[in-house]
Amino acid sequence: MSSRTILLALVAVAALVPVIPGVPVFWITLLNNIGLASLVAMGLVLLTGVGGLTSFGQAAFCGFGAYTTALLTTAYGFSPWVTLPVALLITGVVALILGLVTMRLSGHYLPLGTIAWGISLYFLFGELEILGKHDGLIAVPPLNIAGYDLYDSRAIYYVIWTFVLLAGIATHNLLDSRVGRAIRALRGGSVAAESFGVKTFRVKLIVFIYSALLAAISGWLFAHMQRAVNQTPFGINAGIEYLFMAVLGGAGHVGGAILGSGLVTILKDQLQRLLPQLFGSKGNYEMIVFGFLLVVLLQTAREGLWPWLASLFPARQQPPRPVAAEPLPRRTMPDAAEPLLSLKSARKSFGGLLAVNDVSFDVRSREIVGLIGPNGAGKSTIFNLVTGVLWPTGGEVRFKGERIDSQHAQAVARRGIARTFQHVNVLSNMSVLDNVALGAHLRGSKGSLASLARLDRAEERRLLNEAATQIERIGLAEQMHRPAGSLSLGQLRIVEIARALCLDPVLLLLDEPAAGLRHMEKRELAAMLAKLKSEGMTILLVEHDMSFVMGLTDHLVVVDFGTKIAEGKPADVRANPAVIEAYLGGVA
Repeated sequence: MSSRTILLALVAVAALVPVIPGVPVFWITLLNNIGLASLVAMGLVLLTGVGGLTSFGQAAFCGFGAYTTALLTTAYGFSPWVTLPVALLITGVVALILGLVTMRLSGHYLPLGTIAWGISLYFLFGELEILGKHDGLIAVPPLNIAGYDLYDSRAIYYVIWTFVLLAGIATHNLLDSRVGRAIRALRGGSVAAESFGVKTFRVKLIVFIYSALLAAISGWLFAHMQRAVNQTPFGINAGIEYLFMAVLGGAGHVGGAILGSGLVTILKDQLQRLLPQLFGSKGNYEMIVFGFLLVVLLQTAREGLWPWLASLFPARQQPPRPVAAEPLPRRTMPDAAEPLLSLKSARKSFGGLLAVNDVSFDVRSREIVGLIGPNGAGKSTIFNLVTGVLWPTGGEVRFKGERIDSQHAQAVARRGIARTFQHVNVLSNMSVLDNVALGAHLRGSKGSLASLARLDRAEERRLLNEAATQIERIGLAEQMHRPAGSLSLGQLRIVEIARALCLDPVLLLLDEPAAGLRHMEKRELAAMLAKLKSEGMTILLVEHDMSFVMGLTDHLVVVDFGTKIAEGKPADVRANPAVIEAYLGGVA
């Protein structure tokens, strides 16, 4: 049984609750609060659980939704339904402004930044005269459908859960798309994602604004359910609770947002009744318990409770191969021996360390060129200069005669340069198929709005078909739907090659592709690279296995301490005294 089926089953059960005879209004109200919290937690699933961007300030965005509709309906007589798009617009603009600053932060600075503006907005809500200061706004009108005012909890129940269902479907659609893979790729750092054309900062902004809009919808519904708004529910404590809900339920799963929201809301309600009785005094004892539970959860079930629940209903069979679709268009390969890549006096220094020292060499089309040298010679740094990960401090890097040394990695990838990495850079919790499909990011064009509305299906079929074709090409068809983290190191290096091939590159840069492979696997890799060469591809590879390099390459470039010391045919380089000394030492 899939996670989506479990989620739909839970929503179906929730839909029946109000019509069950004898259900107290209190429980209906509690379910309404769960629905409101689920919307915020769902945004955090996307932002934090999937994208790896921790935010403690989501409650403030609820405040924008709530205060916007409260002000417009009470002071200016707007219909509640008219205020929804206004609330979303205002929240979106604020999220864009905050995101332009906050999403540039990384590490512990990012959550600290969200705490800072979360606290600031909380106090701003309580200081503005137009918002009623600390007293807030009262007499907010209820929602109205077909002339019927939704005053009580049962009446607004279906409205809230309809929004939860629509948000769940939209979020699932977004994750199951080209944009969704880009969001997941954020967890692996920016280098790999940008090397395949993902504009990581733009993706961060998209997911940040989307999560803010879900929180604004929750705040809008809250205002018309409570019919009064003040700053209390929009503080940093609420932001921490929402994050706890997402983590407890399963921060990487849409269903986890609802599960975590339900557990925390019910637990908080029960603890607020029971703990004061146990301790004989009033206080926020539930926060102490939540803190303890969070520590226990992080120690025992870091992925949350949703994956555990889904494991109780395992899928009976492996998903099928993506359906065959119209092949994606291919690049026209350059003619043999045509100048393709050229480094002229390329230099890169890090402070006082000179990592690449005026290195010059050419790569001609339909050749396999080896870049070799001892550990620390600067080979991976040269790869980074070619692919736009680093910019040179001197010299030139040209591709097809045009300078690319001042272009970002996305622009370099768009020209048809793909790469693998010295240290395997795949997302272990994503399937092999999705990891490889990330390489085809630039070969699609559908954005987040098309993904939310499921208008990208034709393009998605083509992208996944391309990924499946490349996986079959490298001989890992049986591992297609397995999590990449379950594969061996050698298999992961092959997966990286398949991902690079999904870009349909003209020039393929392979950083130690044979590391971790057994003898037969190396022979198969060599045969595959030779086949790629025969199909018109140009390959530049770094490798320490000299027998692998000597039997495969047409040309070798040797660097040592960032300086080129030899270049030529493999047989000539093997006999070069400078190369022998670099590898074996002067005495040898």
